[in-house]
Amino acid sequence: MFYRGKETRIKIGGTKVINALRGKNKEIFVLTNNSTDSVETIHRRLSQFEIPVEREEILTSSLLTAEYLQRKVGEVRYFLVGEKGLERELEKFGHERVWDAKAEFVVVGLDRKVNYEKLDTASRLVRNGAGLIATHNARLYMYRNGPAIATGPFVKAIEYGGGKKAVVIVKPSPLMFRAALRRGGVRKDQAVMIGDQVDTDILGASKAGIDSILVKTGVDKDSGGVPTLADLANVDEIVGLL
Repeated sequence: MFYRGKETRIKIGGTKVINALRGKNKEIFVLTNNSTDSVETIHRRLSQFEIPVEREEILTSSLLTAEYLQRKVGEVRYFLVGEKGLERELEKFGHERVWDAKAEFVVVGLDRKVNYEKLDTASRLVRNGAGLIATHNARLYMYRNGPAIATGPFVKAIEYGGGKKAVVIVKPSPLMFRAALRRGGVRKDQAVMIGDQVDTDILGASKAGIDSILVKTGVDKDSGGVPTLADLANVDEIVGLL
């Protein structure tokens, strides 16, 4: 919504609308399914694009996954299907990465170097009793050349091979929306989700009882019949609605 691509990033918008919301004293949280980058990396990138968001306003799938495990279970040993950004956030909460049967949980995020051995090991650990936690289960994300495979297909493979459903932490799971509402100190009827993907942002918000606005710079070009407050071509067009 603010930029697309991972290796080569292209700014789409965001500076105008964030400044406008600040001017109206609105609480702002950036909710991202990104599990490959740490919060610090995302904050630095947004700053480089002149998008004025504070570090504490960024809620990533990695951060909330690490926080969820710590809150529900405590510090755990985990097997990772994911990348460095997810590992860093898990480490901050005291979780320990392992590669063998000592794993108490399998944690799944986007992994652009995933292979058969890793998926097979993850499935075997789950079959043998490890818990299964997914940062999210979206099918696609917006790559530099268009939609590309996301975390969801990996989650489905491990669920099928392991015989256990994953606990999904962020969009479209309501857990992420609840975390944002809790941090902002607002009710769901006081919030609006602005997103660029129907199956995560728009449907997720709808299930959480939150109104939404679709920005058509991502995977989806219409809401597919899901009610929204507006469908816009660019995130900065929201300024005209304020």
